[in-house]
Amino acid sequence: MPRRLPVVSGGEAVKAFELGGWTVKRRSSSHVIMTKAGIAKTLSIPNHTELKRGTLRGLIRDAGLTVEEFTELLEGK
Repeated sequence: MPRRLPVVSGGEAVKAFELGGWTVKRRSSSHVIMTKAGIAKTLSIPNHTELKRGTLRGLIRDAGLTVEEFTELLEGK
């Protein structure tokens, strides 16, 4: 059974994606733009206290991760 998406802030998501090999390209007042070598897509992560589940699911999909892999990155494994 698939894991339920956790409720995370934009900052927590950025830290998890950094553990997955993504780097912060630039920051604006409301978004953090991340890139990864070899992947044409960029991640635009809202700098909010709580990300909506649909937004987070799209970011995970764009990063080429599963929910389980993202959750492990959040836990620091």
